[in-house]
Amino acid sequence: MSEKSFVATLILAILLGGFGVHRFYVGKIGTGIVMILTLGGLGIWTLIDVIMIAVGNFKDSNGLPIKPQA
Repeated sequence: MSEKSFVATLILAILLGGFGVHRFYVGKIGTGIVMILTLGGLGIWTLIDVIMIAVGNFKDSNGLPIKPQA
């Protein structure tokens, strides 16, 4: 399990997802830059990320899942 906060990642994705801030937070710098340049894939990529985070399938830069604490 990742040490990154599930709640922080989800909130960043919802509020600033178009700028890829949640990807910078979890250590995915390269895709964060691409999200800035494409405005989150015109919102589609951001929406997919929000869904992936919410269901617990989003991973940090080390491949560890970001899931809510049980």
